[in-house]
Parts: sequence; C-alpha cells; structure tokens
Amino acid sequence: MEKKYVDFAVEKTMELLSIDSPSGYTKNAEDYVAAQFEALGCAVTRPVKGGVVADLGGKDTQNALLLEAHTDTLGAMVAEIKCNGRLRLVGLGSNPNNVETETCRIVTKFSGTYEGTFQLNNASIHVNRKYSSTERSWDNMEVVLDELVSSAEETAALGIAIGDFVCFNPRNVVTEKGYIKSRYLDDKLSVGILMGFAKFLKENHIEPERRIYVHVTVYEEVGHGGSTAVPAGVTEAISVDMGCVGDGLGCTERMVSICAKDSGGPYNYEVVKALAAAAKKTGAAYAVDIYPSYGSDVEATLRAGYDVRHGLIGPGVYASHGYERSHKDGVEATLKLLEGYVC
Repeated sequence: MEKKYVDFAVEKTMELLSIDSPSGYTKNAEDYVAAQFEALGCAVTRPVKGGVVADLGGKDTQNALLLEAHTDTLGAMVAEIKCNGRLRLVGLGSNPNNVETETCRIVTKFSGTYEGTFQLNNASIHVNRKYSSTERSWDNMEVVLDELVSSAEETAALGIAIGDFVCFNPRNVVTEKGYIKSRYLDDKLSVGILMGFAKFLKENHIEPERRIYVHVTVYEEVGHGGSTAVPAGVTEAISVDMGCVGDGLGCTERMVSICAKDSGGPYNYEVVKALAAAAKKTGAAYAVDIYPSYGSDVEATLRAGYDVRHGLIGPGVYASHGYERSHKDGVEATLKLLEGYVC
C-alpha cells in the first residue's frame, strides 16, 4: 500500500472532521462524503434515512461485501434556556465529562449559528469551593453563550430554541510524528480510510472478485446506523470503525484492531479468522481484541434482520469518546488489511 493512499485518507479525514455532524444533523457531512466518492468514480446512492452508499465495483454481485463506517458523531441538543440566559443540554451519545470547557456551536433552525463554551455551573474555582468535588452531569453544566445575554428572553430573542443542535470543537491536528488527534476520529477516520481504499482500487484498476459496497451511515452513535440500506446480494458486512486502545487490549494507535467480541457478543468466527489471515498476508500490524463496552453498525444490521456474516475492524484509537488519538501507521495497517481481504 503506497504512502500516498495513507496521506489521502488522512487529508480527507481532516476535511470531514471540520464539518459538524452530530447524530441527527449530518446532511453537510453526507453531501461531502457523496461528492468525494463520486469524484473517485464510484456510483453513489442516498438512502431515505440519510447516509451514503458507494459502489466500489467488483464481479460477483450475489456474494457482495458491505463495508460500513459512520460519519455521525457525538454531540448535544438544547434542552432548556435557563433564566440566566445560559443553556442546559442533553447529550447525543456523549458524556459531559469529556467536553467540559470545550468551545461549541449552537445551530439554530432559522437564525444561523452562535458560539459558546460548555462549563460547569459556577465554573470559577476561586468562587466555587465545591468545583473539584462536583460530579459532572448535563444537569449541572451549561453553555455560556458568547453573546450579551442574561435572561431566557434575551437568549430566545436570538433565535435559539429547544431542540437546536450543539456541536463541539473537534480540535483536529496531525503532528510531525504522524499522530492524528481530534474529537470524532470515531468514526471519521475510518470514513477517510475507505475513501483512500476506493482511490487505491480505482487508480490501480483493481476489480475485486466480489462486489464491494461502502455504506457511510448516520445515527450509529444512537444505535441504528446500519439498520437500513444493505444492497441486494450482500452476504457479508464488516464495520470499519475504531479499534479500542486501553488496559488489557493488544492494539495500539499504530495498528489495526480486529474485534472478536464486543458487548453485543462474538463476531463471525470465519470472518475474524479470514481478517487475521489477510493482515498476516500483507504484513499489517494488527491485534485481535475483545471490547468490553462497544456496539457497531454491523450489529444494527443484524438486528434489522439482514442475513449476513459480520465482522469489525478499525485503526487503533486511544481515549475513545474523548479527545482521541490515532496514528498514520494505524491508517496504513487498516488499508493493508482491507487490501489483503478484498484483493
């Protein structure tokens, strides 16, 4: 796998990370993803529910492979305009601990976008003697708007309303040492990887033995991303998400992870075995791990009743659902695994 495909995947990841797309507010990201796959020469369809399905080509349409990744992310929604003009939020798959002090954007329905910061109530440590001991929750944290408001009426007059989406700053960066750091590498990094893989297939005129589809889903972070839009003839679905990195696991940010089991149960044994064999064949640095708290698009596919074999892979990502970190080596390992498995 040439370095240019790794660099392309990272470049597209960084572009996608810059587009806000919490679950339920994903159209801008979907439009970007569709345009990128079309530019690579892939036929694209848009499911009614949202998302993007791209056809990467291949011969056997009755034994097709579906690669699933998601472009929706964690986020929040306005639950209350408080009497002081600040905003109480409700999470969209997210944990308030991991976004404390983060800047954010409030996307209104009719009045544009406003900025603010998500803070603990009474956030000045020199005033609040219980600052350190206070348990963080959505109910005792708030968005402080970057606007001159001090009442609910003044905030409402801006056009901010209940149900408006709140998008947190991803702070995406690639370091000189090749580390990729950002919120929402889960799962925009793997969307970028699948774009890199599509570019690899197209530029090298590779027609796989079986048809390959990519489904970039939405609503994964709330549990039903992969429950629709499986193309006819698909017999196997692999979620290309993030590989877990942490205590008791073998994967690092410089590897690709193959999941044998997560909180939903074991993945298909023959698929897991074949993925490991593909990694060995291409020299991809990999680990087979069990994830204690995890669910994937492909499990939603199975729960929806589709009769497919299933698997899960992804580049190693540390600090999941927080300020996450991966590495270009993990991108390369994932691309190599896909090459070995598909080609």
